[in-house]
Amino acid sequence: MSEPCITVPIVYHHEWADGFGARGWKLEAAMDDPEVIAATSETGLRIPTSVLIHDILDHHLCGLPLSGHRNEAIALHQLSLRTGSDPLPDLIQMVDEDLVHGRVIGDSMRTFLPEHLRARLPGGLSGDKDIAEYLIQDLGLEGLRQALTQQMLDIGHDGASGARKRYESSGLDYARRSALGLALQALFEQVDALVVSAGWEQAQGAFSITNNGCMLHMDTPQRISFNTNED
Repeated sequence: MSEPCITVPIVYHHEWADGFGARGWKLEAAMDDPEVIAATSETGLRIPTSVLIHDILDHHLCGLPLSGHRNEAIALHQLSLRTGSDPLPDLIQMVDEDLVHGRVIGDSMRTFLPEHLRARLPGGLSGDKDIAEYLIQDLGLEGLRQALTQQMLDIGHDGASGARKRYESSGLDYARRSALGLALQALFEQVDALVVSAGWEQAQGAFSITNNGCMLHMDTPQRISFNTNED
């Protein structure tokens, strides 16, 4: 049986013309998604890998598109399993910034709600914002916040088995995701530092991922490779 080798193309712009204007990298597969903001190699205080590595390991290889609240709930659960991070702060942020205002990406508000909240809605109510406002009046803002946060947690847990199956269908070892994430991050930091020091406006390359290690091959504007080993 041959060793699996997964290729994940990435694209760099010094400034993306996507409405956000950020410096950074995107998965080639997500370049047309208007919700995706370019990422640098910077990590958070609680998580040792960057957003791009989250996009690769917890979204892309788990068969999850990068945008959509349902997809992000599942991906944040995968991130917590991979790094030990607490998904709750990010889930609460999405609830406060989007969901309590009726902004649901990838679903309608009605289909996103848990059954016990859908049962409270009058039949003629259809607008996402109208549904959110009705539930705030019915439950209070804090009651709706708590219910939506629990729904996000439940979605993450319920989607875990499917995400793992899709990851393993690539041939990669699910149990090695933590080590793989650190290896990918080490490569990403090297190439992100290179594009800054070299002053590149744009660049393209691809991660090559196996169960024994990974490499990052840059194709343009210069052919160069970085490699590391997880062990």
